[in-house]
Amino acid sequence: MKAFLDKHVERFISRKFLAWGTATSLALYGVVTSEDWVAVTLVYIGSQALVDLAVAWKSGQFLGK
Repeated sequence: MKAFLDKHVERFISRKFLAWGTATSLALYGVVTSEDWVAVTLVYIGSQALVDLAVAWKSGQFLGK
């Protein structure tokens, strides 16, 4: 059952986004502090930026090709 859910969760949203959404929900309910939410958000944005940079570099767009 877990493998089935993982397969379908990956298809629709990334796990990083799922972690960010969970942190946001917990922050709205007061379970997570605002400082923790900021940390999760920074990690999410930073990791997405690294992925975008790696894709651009691999495709040659980063070097202006």
